[in-house]
Amino acid sequence: MQSKGFIKLIAVLLALACVYQLSFTFKTRGVEKQAAAYAAQFPLDQQGEAEQHYLDSVQNLPVYNLGFRKFTYKECKEKELNLGLDLKGGMNVMLEVQVEDVVKALAGDSQNDPAFIEAIGVANEAMKQGSSTDYISDFVKAYSRLSNGRPIAELFVSPDRKDITLESSDADVEKILKKETEAAIGASFNVLRSRIDHFGVTQPNILRLPNSHRILVELPGVKEPQRVRDLLQGTASLEFWTTYDANEIFPALSAADKLIKAELAQAPAAAPETAAAEAAAAAEAAAAAGTPAAEAEGLIAEVGAADSTATAETAVQEGNFDHSQNPLFAVLNPRFAGGASIGAAYKADMAAVNEYLAQPAVRELFPADIMFKWGVKGDDKIDGRFYLYAIKVSTPDGKAPLDGSVVTEATEQYAQRGATAEVSMTMNAEGTQEWSRMTGENIGKCIAIVLDGYVYSAPRVNSKIDKGQSQITGDFTIQEAKDLANVLNSGKVPAPAKIIQDTVVGPSLGQESINAGMISFVIAFILVLLYMGLFYKTAGWMSDVALLTNVFLLMGVLVSFGAVLTLPGIAGIVLTMGMAVDANVIIYERIKEELRGGKGLSLAIKDGFSKAYSAIIDGNLTTIITGIVLFIFGNGPVQGFATTLIIGIITSFFCAIFITRLLIEWIVGKWGHITFSRRWSENFLNNTRVDFIAKRKLAYGIAVALMVLSCVSFFARGLNLGAEFTGGRAYVIRFDKPVSAEEVRQNVEKAFSQFADADASSISSEVKQYGKENQMRIVTQYRYDDTSDEATSEVEQIIYDALKPLYSYDITFEQFRNTQTDANGILTADKIGPSIAKDMTWNAIYSVLFSLIAIGLYITFRFKRWQWASGATAALAFNALLIIGIFSMFYGLLPFNLEVNQAFIAAILTIIGYAINDTVVVFDRIREYLGLYPKRNLKENVNNAINSTLSRTINTSGTTLVTLLAIFFFGGETIRGFIFALIIGVVVGTAATIFLATPIAYDLMTKRAKTDVEK
Repeated sequence: MQSKGFIKLIAVLLALACVYQLSFTFKTRGVEKQAAAYAAQFPLDQQGEAEQHYLDSVQNLPVYNLGFRKFTYKECKEKELNLGLDLKGGMNVMLEVQVEDVVKALAGDSQNDPAFIEAIGVANEAMKQGSSTDYISDFVKAYSRLSNGRPIAELFVSPDRKDITLESSDADVEKILKKETEAAIGASFNVLRSRIDHFGVTQPNILRLPNSHRILVELPGVKEPQRVRDLLQGTASLEFWTTYDANEIFPALSAADKLIKAELAQAPAAAPETAAAEAAAAAEAAAAAGTPAAEAEGLIAEVGAADSTATAETAVQEGNFDHSQNPLFAVLNPRFAGGASIGAAYKADMAAVNEYLAQPAVRELFPADIMFKWGVKGDDKIDGRFYLYAIKVSTPDGKAPLDGSVVTEATEQYAQRGATAEVSMTMNAEGTQEWSRMTGENIGKCIAIVLDGYVYSAPRVNSKIDKGQSQITGDFTIQEAKDLANVLNSGKVPAPAKIIQDTVVGPSLGQESINAGMISFVIAFILVLLYMGLFYKTAGWMSDVALLTNVFLLMGVLVSFGAVLTLPGIAGIVLTMGMAVDANVIIYERIKEELRGGKGLSLAIKDGFSKAYSAIIDGNLTTIITGIVLFIFGNGPVQGFATTLIIGIITSFFCAIFITRLLIEWIVGKWGHITFSRRWSENFLNNTRVDFIAKRKLAYGIAVALMVLSCVSFFARGLNLGAEFTGGRAYVIRFDKPVSAEEVRQNVEKAFSQFADADASSISSEVKQYGKENQMRIVTQYRYDDTSDEATSEVEQIIYDALKPLYSYDITFEQFRNTQTDANGILTADKIGPSIAKDMTWNAIYSVLFSLIAIGLYITFRFKRWQWASGATAALAFNALLIIGIFSMFYGLLPFNLEVNQAFIAAILTIIGYAINDTVVVFDRIREYLGLYPKRNLKENVNNAINSTLSRTINTSGTTLVTLLAIFFFGGETIRGFIFALIIGVVVGTAATIFLATPIAYDLMTKRAKTDVEK
């Protein structure tokens, strides 16, 4: 092998990079174990809070020292391996900005126009039916028709709008409405991103879905799903407040510090979770993390000097504060005061500061009109501390003098002088007047910009602003200026985003998924290693080393890309192992053929690898194609599966081609010999002479019969469609004792039948055992088209009332809804609205069609004949349709869930990618034989090619089936149906390659040859 040194260098560098990436995961796990050990000394009901406090304490402290750089816990957390919701527990939420509300808000009083109301109804109906591609276009066309061609500009003309006039055409107005809708979605995205930062979850993910009005939010580990729903759907509250100057407040702050000291001295035991306890926790945390003493002061003392513009007007001289002498200043350090900020505190100390300042005696020391608000995020310049601002309530009703509704536009731009950025803000007429008064009365002071109760910025007023055009300057980067502009624009969002889909996974089920996934992974891994070692002897053990390297590289790449590991993702890794063996099997079978042909060992190895490249590359590329389609059209766990599958294919290719060869050549160079088989496996399926082409008509007949059975079952029984395709709500509920599905069904249906608005389809609920006998999955379509929280709460209340008698103890509704406090109750909850169900259905259809077309085009390109592509595509389509037919025929009959959902579509696409891999290997050998033996007839070459690759086909399918069976039996109920589809696909796909794909291609080529002869 050429460039052997370079390959070794690349392998070593990749290994080091993976070790580096994975080390952060091990380090964060270590810190979290220390946090759990620290929390164990507290009462059980306080342990969760104590553990979180510990982690907050070390968030900005160095916990990982690599010599050339130190990493804080926060930085390590950002670089660790991300676990999906199905492994960690948490909440997945899909929100949608209601374009109808945006249009109504822009229309103002014109929304009462009869034609406007009717046009909105037409657009809503089109959206509901799934026939709409653009809500705004549908609305504009409907209004033009219903109003007899009246200009739509009349509806949206306003003194505050300069972009729409009575002369504006319908096309111009349509463009502006679309622009405003996009702005509303962008503003909603920014509001959601800000709110998520305050949920206290690690590694949250928020993604705006392209070409839609939807936003996807993933929140691992959330403990209060209903609170999350309420916060995510609340209307944004942007406010402008006047403030106190830090120098004005410092005397009262100093007096408060002394008062708190006196109170603690008199009754130290009476203070619940005082700052002293928190400071001790922080100090212990720092010590446990191995932080140097100078840095371990953390929360109880300042460390070093910070260069910050906020310290320009410090209230006190620089110095440290001891908790016993200055209890308030020890947690709220006034050294960082300046402008409207009266000090700064670590995140872990914010609760203590709030508690101190809320004490009645302390509150009396401050002006009656003062209000305290925290900054939105920690400042890295002061070690991640949060500023606390002194807000002045200057209105009789206690409300902000000005709110975000007056902001018409805010944009970021570079300042005229210097390299810093600034924000330009424009207000409407009402806002201009009040803004002029506020700025005129507060020259030299700060005005706080507050969104959802947090201060985003507090710029100082330099002069009165009476024209409604303001420039907000500061030491901003362009990104910081953009973020502030987004905050200012969020105040004009006419409607909050509404939840149209949410999934809740309880932490107990997440831990069970991790355990099941790891067990299946280990068992499958050991079985594959043994299979290869026992069948291919020394070479097999070398492929095992390459396989271990592959898994190591795969995990490292996943971490470096920030990919999320889900339970289907673990299945993807295990499946990748089975498929990774395929490349080694192809290579080893080729080498054995070369050795049987009389070549020497070194030449056989060289030629074996060379001749295997084509089939390996083609097979991997076709699987990658399906993985890409899966990633584009899937979501959540399905995308996690696609990610691991794609990365796994790439790493397995590298390991099979390069690592395995390095190991084999090293052994040959050291000992001069290596074996590729054992005595019993040396001639496995080597001398087969089966006439597969002669049996093609029988195969066609069996295939047609199976298709007829599938079609009959499909039309007679249909499919067990999941809530993703029908809409509705699905729950996995755990009981404290075994229950029967029939008993649960009767209770649930009886409960739903008591409601007058429940029709027959709503009353009928699907109830099936989910794993153990004390777990049931319930799917209901009662009020499925209402995705509001009220409807969800009603459904859950009905189910609770129906199932409460089946528990042996008095479980409360809150315990039933939240498995944080009780191991029983709702483990997972899915809510999917009708609109997103339609989208998922079409995405599923498109993904299968696109993958078939893409693979057909690739096969045509690589093999230069459309007949090859036709045979391959027909076999793939048969495989996919038969899996669907089997799911139709056997759902409700087998003791596990055969639901057609997103995971099922992922299985179909995976099988398409896997089966084509097998087909490509056979086609590649036929192409080779046609070149080597041009005088032989086509039938002989095709049969010989199939027979010669039979050993590879059986070995590859065998290793893949071994891994899939391990996952099927040990991987847990969550993915059992998914794995069952893969098992069917592997078996059928292997048979379809031999008995359908190749014979169909043969018949088409024969027919083409006859046509050419006749011509």
